[in-house]
Amino acid sequence: MQDLFYFSQSGVIPYRIHDERLQILLITSVKKKRWIIPKGFVELRLTAFESAKKEAYEEAGIIGTGEDFELGSYEIQKQTGRIEVRVFPLLVTKLLDIYPDVNVRQRKWYNYEDAIGIVDNPLMAKLFHTLKEKVFN
Repeated sequence: MQDLFYFSQSGVIPYRIHDERLQILLITSVKKKRWIIPKGFVELRLTAFESAKKEAYEEAGIIGTGEDFELGSYEIQKQTGRIEVRVFPLLVTKLLDIYPDVNVRQRKWYNYEDAIGIVDNPLMAKLFHTLKEKVFN
């Protein structure tokens, strides 16, 4: 079957170091309540990284710092097409109590190993491993 659409999105892996361990902040998707990373379509006049940081604020109430380097990407296959998500690291410096999706999504910190086990996309889990290598090297 040929893809009817192909879109590009960007997202961040929000992280912190807590008790010398890497922790990743995950959020729930709106419809299926799966644990995911903040992501969305790249907005006009914004770089992929800037757009991903904006999504992190809107979906998870995250303020953070990061370098504009891509950890990698993963794909989401839909019935009629696919979406490629370019992923960047974001060191969380502040969690807000009030943000646009506060009543729509849950957010939770997971230790690195637990985060790998809870996401249902093996390519996303691989990006968590890439993040760990970059943070601790």
